[in-house]
Amino acid sequence: MRKIFVMLLMLCPLMCAAQSEWEAPTNHNNANEAKTEKKGVKKEAKNSNTAIDHKDIKDWEYIKPGVVPEVNGKVEFGYELDLLGLTAQQVYDKAYVALDSLAHTDNQINSCVALVNRKEHIIAARYQEWLEFSRSFISLDRTKFSYTIIATCSDNHLCLKLQRISYNYEEERQSGFKTTAEKWITDKYAVNKKRTKLITGPAKFRRKTIDRKNGIFKYITEKVKQQ
Repeated sequence: MRKIFVMLLMLCPLMCAAQSEWEAPTNHNNANEAKTEKKGVKKEAKNSNTAIDHKDIKDWEYIKPGVVPEVNGKVEFGYELDLLGLTAQQVYDKAYVALDSLAHTDNQINSCVALVNRKEHIIAARYQEWLEFSRSFISLDRTKFSYTIIATCSDNHLCLKLQRISYNYEEERQSGFKTTAEKWITDKYAVNKKRTKLITGPAKFRRKTIDRKNGIFKYITEKVKQQ
């Protein structure tokens, strides 16, 4: 009960927006029945004393401008998916099934669809999972990875936002720590001033977060389209 309360508290800004219309999700059988930065790069080059060819930078895909986007100071990954010929309700039903399915995949710890707004066709899902950096016969390096996905559904379209990212690393050791994406994987903390390399420490978190974000959006896309 305490976990549910904490989860609802974290999502309270969403609830305040339309308090009477938000509800905890119930049995969703109805969904199944329904069958259901070019300018930025140039500008960055001008600010550099020496022009740098990004082809020579090992982790360019994780360093380039905009790869970890911030909205109002918060890390937020966005994804848009066109679903032509579907009503907002049909998109909602498919998105619900996909987000619920994601909550039951491997490495999930405490994940679920937390709140829904049926009238506005919005779904809020909260996830906590293991994000693995490396594994060998004698060691396992991983962190607890928490995030929220907000799905906004409309006719012919699904908009996803992955936000409120945090990490709980090695919580049982003295060297462990808790932090947020804003204080760990943003350009300020994870990329050197010349934008030529990732900074040791945040580097593996930034790489794995970007890779996982891509994997999540791919998973949801495939689940939505195969229904």
